[in-house]
Amino acid sequence: MLKGLFSFNGRYRILHQTWFAFFLTFVCWFNFAPFATTIGKQLHLAPEQIKTLGICNLALTIPARIIIGMLLDRFGPRITYSMLLIFAAVPCFATALSQNFNHLVISRLLMGIVGAGFVVGIRMVAEWFPPKEIGIAQGIYGGWGNFGAFGAEFALPTIAVIASFLTGSASNWRFAIALTGIIAAIYGVIYYNSVKDTPPGKVYQRPKKNGALEVTSVKSFWAMILSNFGLIFALGLLAWRLEQKNIHFLNLSQMYLVWVILAGLFAYQTYKAWQVNKELLTGKKTYAPSERYQFGQVALLEFTYVTNFGSELAAVSMLPAFFEKTFGLEHVIAGMIAATYPFLNLVSRPSGGLISDKFGSRKWTMTIITAGIGVGYLMAHFINSSWALPVAIAVTMFGAYFAQAGCGATYGIVPLIKKEATGQIAGNVGAYGNFGGVVYLTIFSLTDAPTLFTTMGLAALVCAFMCAFFLKEPKGSFAAAYEGEVQKTEAAVNHNSGVIAEK
Repeated sequence: MLKGLFSFNGRYRILHQTWFAFFLTFVCWFNFAPFATTIGKQLHLAPEQIKTLGICNLALTIPARIIIGMLLDRFGPRITYSMLLIFAAVPCFATALSQNFNHLVISRLLMGIVGAGFVVGIRMVAEWFPPKEIGIAQGIYGGWGNFGAFGAEFALPTIAVIASFLTGSASNWRFAIALTGIIAAIYGVIYYNSVKDTPPGKVYQRPKKNGALEVTSVKSFWAMILSNFGLIFALGLLAWRLEQKNIHFLNLSQMYLVWVILAGLFAYQTYKAWQVNKELLTGKKTYAPSERYQFGQVALLEFTYVTNFGSELAAVSMLPAFFEKTFGLEHVIAGMIAATYPFLNLVSRPSGGLISDKFGSRKWTMTIITAGIGVGYLMAHFINSSWALPVAIAVTMFGAYFAQAGCGATYGIVPLIKKEATGQIAGNVGAYGNFGGVVYLTIFSLTDAPTLFTTMGLAALVCAFMCAFFLKEPKGSFAAAYEGEVQKTEAAVNHNSGVIAEK
């Protein structure tokens, strides 16, 4: 795997093109953060409003990751990713043209849809790489793509300064944000014309039913319903935050209306889930042991993603202001220091996947890394102005490494649960990362940084305990091919008169 990593042929070309697609979605998704202070001053926003915009940026990613997971399983990653990249231009231009807080809320809610792009590449990479290499492949995809958050934090202010110099305009942030949408849309066209969903001769497996995730036991059905409720709760929490004083986006009646709509959405989700799984629930269908999977394992991975990616989203959003206020730094310097958190993704997330591949147990890799997250954030709780700045940075990076490695370890397991439903499962797990981000940032908006670090640390330790006792080693974790894949590929080869399937 590592020997061919820097080539641009075959499956490695697909990997590189796909992580770059993810990179661009993250540049777009985080293009507001570097300019938050500047935009706040120009548009006369209160500090609470700026914090709320950070939550809005995450909110619609929650349902979007589930919906895009369904579209992905049905239409394939090539079409799904291309359309999402082209769509990214819409919220980018909406943000660039915003004139007040209400405009920004709408544009950042729409931008949350772009943040769902991560799910698409999980399926694409799973199609091109076997289980024994899935950890490192997914880690590279996720880590190098997540580097887009660093790209936004580090490069966009420079682009804005250059634009200001060339045009003499003070609103240079508008140009930088609009540019990210233009680049993403152009690459969407390139991606559509240069990738394929599967290697030659391989069959793209689609779920037999669409509209909701198909489960294989009644117990799993109710676990899925409970999981869906958690995501609706996060959206309801955002609506409550938008109604609070100093925000003034929703009034009390509008908040109740949103809650009613969310209740209706939950009822509809439940109905669709019942439709897809009706035969199972009425006892007309049973699944052979080889077809079964436990949704409880999906739910546990959702929890791990709350503790790793959810905490990463919160940390990336609050660290610039945290360093600026705690150590009295200039905004630019604080932003550059905070940018080391997403920068670490280049090595930490792939290493989490690589450790998962090489350690011989994906379960214990997940458990140990999640415990590391807890220790890291509990140490960060004690950071204050009396600390030496390098020590504070080192402690923050300790937590960052384990959080990002945990993301790689999580998605070293996700594609191994049920191959044909990888998009939907990845969407559910990914949505809970945003659930974590929304909950953590809401806690931060109501309290302070030490409380946030403590909350994230304790949640991770609880999750590590649950992984140790309840997470199961996925079947075929280190196989050379997915279960049943060789036979299907060979059938496709025979059908296509001797086309050789890529192994």
